[in-house]
Amino acid sequence: MYERIGRLGLTFDAFHDHHRRLWMRYAHTQIGGRAAAESVVDAVAARLGRHWQHVLAQESVPRYAWAVLKEEIRRWLDARGLHPALVDTAAFHAAIGKMFLDRTRDGADLLADELGLYAAIAGLPERQYDVVVLRFVLGVEEEQVAEYLGIDAATVRSQVRHARRRLARHLDLYDTGTSGSGTGTRETAE
Repeated sequence: MYERIGRLGLTFDAFHDHHRRLWMRYAHTQIGGRAAAESVVDAVAARLGRHWQHVLAQESVPRYAWAVLKEEIRRWLDARGLHPALVDTAAFHAAIGKMFLDRTRDGADLLADELGLYAAIAGLPERQYDVVVLRFVLGVEEEQVAEYLGIDAATVRSQVRHARRRLARHLDLYDTGTSGSGTGTRETAE
């Protein structure tokens, strides 16, 4: 794949080992298949490894690597004339999981609800999309989301609030705010 020697190679290996699992999970939500996600993540690792000294000179190494990951995913999708698979992969897995937990709801109803939610998420602006997918679809902690995106935790929280408002409008729901309790008023402006 690429040659790593000395301390530079050790720092890359440590960085790669630390981030690979999340890169795989994100790529899988975008591409829809594990083998394809693996090939994309391998391409990211090869690209970062070849230019590791340049990568280390960046203001935020995780943010730079995240941008490379997204670029490789986009390249893979474009080469096949595809769109991100979040709506299909995340909605299906979430609905199936809920169906096993809640036997009172019809599986088709659950899948329809999930498809609507994930379709709305797919329509978010890029920063909000990344925050929502990382934070809520993949379950990444707020501080780690901030690290990956090269922003502070307050910006992550702000992006979540804006995304919730946008999603509530799109789905014709009441905004739940940040505390999780309903406000009882319709959200009409971002």
